[in-house]
Amino acid sequence: MADRPQIKTTIPILASLNLDESSTFYARLGFIQTGRWEGEYLTVARDQVEIHFWLCPDRKISENTACYIWVDDAAALHAEFAVQGIGQMADPVATDYNELEFSVIDPHGNLLRIGSDITSSAA
Repeated sequence: MADRPQIKTTIPILASLNLDESSTFYARLGFIQTGRWEGEYLTVARDQVEIHFWLCPDRKISENTACYIWVDDAAALHAEFAVQGIGQMADPVATDYNELEFSVIDPHGNLLRIGSDITSSAA
């Protein structure tokens, strides 16, 4: 099946109740704003990860949205976020599927699940 088009990546598009608040919050997580369409859309990036946001007036949508972010060291990233005083953040947990994971809930209710291979994390 070498003739099939190759899928390269995926980019989550999360709901934002306020694009300025989303930009500010994700900057605290180390993301930089890479694009902005006023009153409509926001893009942020950190390392090889991009997250997009669409302006949405319904909090129920963002509170039922999530994305998974695979990292090289979840414990170290959790420690970095803790220094930033990120409020709604769970402690890292070792899973039965050999990953170390934690979660962050952004100001609009979007869930970020963050994980790494347990052997690469300094749990």
